[in-house]
Amino acid sequence: MVKESRMTDAPPGSVAPSLPRSRSSRRPLLLCFSHLRWDFVFQRPQHLLTRAARDHEVIFFEEPLYRPGATPRLDLHETPEGVTVAIPLLPEGLKGAAAVAAQRALLDGLLAPEAGRPMIAWFYTPMALEFATHLRPDVTVYDCMDELSAFRGAPPCMMDMERALLARADLVFTGGRSLYEAKRNRHPRVSCFPSSIDAAHFVTARTPQPAPADQEGIPGPRIGFFGVVDERMDTELVGALAAARPDWSFVMIGPVVKIDPAALPRLPNIHWLGGKRYVELPRYLAGWDAGFMPFARNESTRFISPTKTPEFLAAGLPVVSTPITDVVRDWGPREGAEGLVEIAAEPVGFAAALQHVLDRPRAAWLKRVDRRLAQLSWDRTWAEMQGLIATVRRGAVRAEVPVGAASTVRSGP
Repeated sequence: MVKESRMTDAPPGSVAPSLPRSRSSRRPLLLCFSHLRWDFVFQRPQHLLTRAARDHEVIFFEEPLYRPGATPRLDLHETPEGVTVAIPLLPEGLKGAAAVAAQRALLDGLLAPEAGRPMIAWFYTPMALEFATHLRPDVTVYDCMDELSAFRGAPPCMMDMERALLARADLVFTGGRSLYEAKRNRHPRVSCFPSSIDAAHFVTARTPQPAPADQEGIPGPRIGFFGVVDERMDTELVGALAAARPDWSFVMIGPVVKIDPAALPRLPNIHWLGGKRYVELPRYLAGWDAGFMPFARNESTRFISPTKTPEFLAAGLPVVSTPITDVVRDWGPREGAEGLVEIAAEPVGFAAALQHVLDRPRAAWLKRVDRRLAQLSWDRTWAEMQGLIATVRRGAVRAEVPVGAASTVRSGP
């Protein structure tokens, strides 16, 4: 659902339409460059930028879509949260320098009427520097939520582009502790903001509610996963678990990308339900008995800090994960104490851990969960980020600082 949608031709040299004027034009701009689509999966960028839209004019500039015979143009629409999504549409076959030039022209046309307004440039992908390096924002933020160079299909120049972005960024935020440790000596102002939680949204899953139509006929106990299904998932583990426990149903929610859907395990007790809207997730989770995070252990998962970890917990679901570093350190057992998340590496141990959490009384565990989650919120994360941005705007940290000297960890466990 969108408030407004416009398709606008913008050949080189033309002026793209101005932004929606539903709010005061005196508000600063926050221009976000993202490798993720706004309407793909509701995750870190959406949580933060919907909060930013309360006092900024937020533009979410996506990677281009290619259409046969298209004239370069922008598709602009405003989301119900007040974020303007800008999608460059380019002719199929346009590549290299020509595609970069087209995106730069579209960006310049979009920003021309906004000259003189305070602006934050917010990067999720270093590759956007190819067409945005000429911008001179008041503050540049690199919110590093993933090690994109380790993902399947990453451009060969990704690491070079990240070095360029780190050289011009005023602030670097990381989506987890492993990423923080990898970046903290590469920039003087690195702050760690791990996965947070919209607890009020997911806690509704603790209340019994009617089952969605495509889950209603799936027998219990139900073990569930939600998220993107890609090279980060250990599909062999999923298949082995389903084969070992045919009495359990494995409910898999999420879009399949970058891997062949035909290669996914297909057993009678594995149910691939596809992607669901964020608003629908609690209704599905309300019908699950436990969650699982069957992440592969490879370069693409080395630095991840899954947002779904606290979301499972807020829903009241015990969860078992493979030994992802940030999950183990932030949520797993420590110093002999039981963790909030069970950790298992191989099918036999994973099945045993799932059986354990299915059998375990939950009252005491839920009290520990709620104490921990009370320390986390996306509102708090955004407020802390805003504080750092305000400091940069005041010029308090623009003096040179030795690399690593001002690195901080925030919102940690």
